[in-house]
Amino acid sequence: MSAPRTIVGMSGGVDSSVAALRLRDAGEPIAGLFMSNWADDGSGECRAEDDRRDAVSVSGRLGIPIHFRDFSGEYWSGVFEHFVAEYAAGRTPNPDVLCNREIKFKHFLDAALDLGAQRIATGHYARCEWLDGRWRLLRAADGGKDQTYFLHQLGQPQLAATSFPLGDLQKSEVRRMASAAALPTAGKKDSTGICFVGERDFREFLGRYLPAREGEIRTPDGLPVGRHPGVFFFTLGQREGLQVGGVRGRAAAPWYVVGKDVASNVLYVEQGAATPWLMSTRLLTASAHWIAGGPPAAAFDCTAQTRYRQNAEPCRVTVRDDGRLFAVFDRPQRAVTPGQSLVLYSGDECLGGAVIDATNALLDPARTDAA
Repeated sequence: MSAPRTIVGMSGGVDSSVAALRLRDAGEPIAGLFMSNWADDGSGECRAEDDRRDAVSVSGRLGIPIHFRDFSGEYWSGVFEHFVAEYAAGRTPNPDVLCNREIKFKHFLDAALDLGAQRIATGHYARCEWLDGRWRLLRAADGGKDQTYFLHQLGQPQLAATSFPLGDLQKSEVRRMASAAALPTAGKKDSTGICFVGERDFREFLGRYLPAREGEIRTPDGLPVGRHPGVFFFTLGQREGLQVGGVRGRAAAPWYVVGKDVASNVLYVEQGAATPWLMSTRLLTASAHWIAGGPPAAAFDCTAQTRYRQNAEPCRVTVRDDGRLFAVFDRPQRAVTPGQSLVLYSGDECLGGAVIDATNALLDPARTDAA
């Protein structure tokens, strides 16, 4: 039996199922591969075994072989250790970005090539095309499902060896196609949140790896307003979980996290979803990754997202000599969070991005002016 030309990453969800369906129906020689990325300890509902069974069932329905690979060790060292270190530093990481770079488009790709395949395919909502001598990563037709934000760390070698069969489809079409083909995942609920946390309590899970300490909640001007169970458990803009009651001299209005001081174990909050303490127009990033191999210019205008499921906003980007980015937005952005990614776009094309290091008052004016 000859090796399949394309290996499809079968996650046990409806998206990867239909990706495989489309390729099979187009006559592409394919096989599936199910990745085990997290060594579940049984304390939560990561549903890895259910996903594995669904992947096997779909592959059987499609009449394609399926392979299995355990990348949990690589996931621990390449994704999870970074995840914990970022929370320990008071930042809010995005493990999906690292998972794509380190696992799905590195170890999975290598495994597929070792099996004799020429390329991989995934159920991501994105498009790629060859134009003017290079591969371009483009937004999906379904803007509400577009996942290029999570794929911005890919480069030319990865795009050259990848197919996104769902890039031109709406999610509703994917569901209809799955139902028409009687795929067992047709009605399966989409997975949400962080895979290795699953349905368990996030604070309890994170508390296993970070020694949280109770501390004080203050307003930015230093007024004590409550106590917190650990600054690691909160992120900028968060409203839920704050045990802040009535404060003398303050109107009854929701409180939001506006800052964290890990060294002093203080959580800062303020009232109002649009409080100035949550708004910023400038940010500085770590060294950037460029899908084309380099930036379009030393300084350029584009649109950018500072988090997933956010409209891209106009900004001016300056590339510093050290590879870091200094971005200035046309209008204030809410809850721009260190540890998340700044992802840049030119129209539908994703240019690349970088991890956010600091915003507004946290920036050193001398350094930003020099940028």
